Amino acid sequence: MSAKWERDSDASKGTLTFDIDVDTIKKGIDEAFVETRKKITVPGFRKGRVPRQIFNQMYGEESLYQDALNKVLPDAYSAAVKETGIKPVDQPSIDIKSMEKGQPWTLTAEVAVEPEVKLGDYKGMEVPEQDTTVSDADVDSEIEKKRQQQAELVLKDDDQAAANGDTVVIDYEGSVDGEKFDGGSANNYSLELGSGSFIPGFEDQLVGHKSGDDVEVKVTFPEDYHAKNLAGKDAIFKVKVHEIKEKQLPELDDDFAKDVDEDVDTLDELKDKTRKQLQEQKDNQAKGAIEDAAIEKAVANAEIEDIPQAMLDEDTNRQMQQYLAGMQQQGISPQMYFQITGTKEDDLKKQFANDAAQRVKTNLVLEAIVDDAKLEASEDEIKDEIKDLAKQYGMEEDAVEKALSKDMLSHDIKIKKAVDLVADSAKQVKADDKKADK
Repeated sequence: MSAKWERDSDASKGTLTFDIDVDTIKKGIDEAFVETRKKITVPGFRKGRVPRQIFNQMYGEESLYQDALNKVLPDAYSAAVKETGIKPVDQPSIDIKSMEKGQPWTLTAEVAVEPEVKLGDYKGMEVPEQDTTVSDADVDSEIEKKRQQQAELVLKDDDQAAANGDTVVIDYEGSVDGEKFDGGSANNYSLELGSGSFIPGFEDQLVGHKSGDDVEVKVTFPEDYHAKNLAGKDAIFKVKVHEIKEKQLPELDDDFAKDVDEDVDTLDELKDKTRKQLQEQKDNQAKGAIEDAAIEKAVANAEIEDIPQAMLDEDTNRQMQQYLAGMQQQGISPQMYFQITGTKEDDLKKQFANDAAQRVKTNLVLEAIVDDAKLEASEDEIKDEIKDLAKQYGMEEDAVEKALSKDMLSHDIKIKKAVDLVADSAKQVKADDKKADK
């Protein structure tokens, strides 16, 4: 079989011309005949038993061509794609050029393909220096968070007023223009004052009040409030204060440390462990920042042809599906998500479409780096990847192997290696040094 690829004036599209040989056509026609004769009735023959010669006399062999083409086309197209080395990104538009009896069939396919990438510099990228220092203040702040989490709520006396940091137990009922609205009321609701979990201004107006007080709270919903029917509207809440509770913090001592972490015996050990955890977090954050900055520069240095719309659409849809799947894992269905946020599917699609071009460019550049640096994935690396994925998702290794092909796993490993190659060769530069260079 011969195949030829010609680009259109639009570099991301072209025409693939290819032949299907006579032997392959004959096999396809034979298979089409076996299926077709099961469906027809010919006088003098049982259904499904008409001889080929009689069928050809009555209907003509040409009547089988379309069914035969449907059978042989997928493999023929795939072989033509492999022969020409193109990378289609969408379903082709097939056109039949010739289907003469006893001759190879010739077809063309209008195809959108991956744009060509001309790499620029991708090693030794200068990126902002990352500060990974963990100070004593950082450790103390983290310990204080743990202390706040261990705090007990103690009921205040009736004559003591609510202050920021206290938790009030309230009933509330809200209205806009005298009309109640969905989600605007609750009974025995616990609210920490100063937490910012309610509409701006709501919590402030409860500070200074005591148990048993009735309070009229006046607020204005933010202009970007998720419920569009309430955004920017003035509201009045009738609030009944039932109880006020204040935090009682534990002493910072060894007993506190053991309550927080059963693997330590002293406060000093807890601080040491906390410092190591913070250091690991900062190191990981720095690594991510370096990767992002270095890869962004590598992408900017590359020359990339126009990206086909099909690639942008595919990326946008994949990002949407992953996002909504994450919501589903939290018990939030797509319908519930759109209702809660007051948005529609098109709104979410536009949100992900905004960055689709940059994501696609990044993937194209990383794949080009894989080829340029001749990066490979060994059998051991693939096995390790399967083990890691199985552990991460709580699956059996066999299940991971069935769900993900070897080619997919190999591709992901090589992309990770490309990311590491760019990031590990990056040079951190202080902001002052960059200014001096200018």
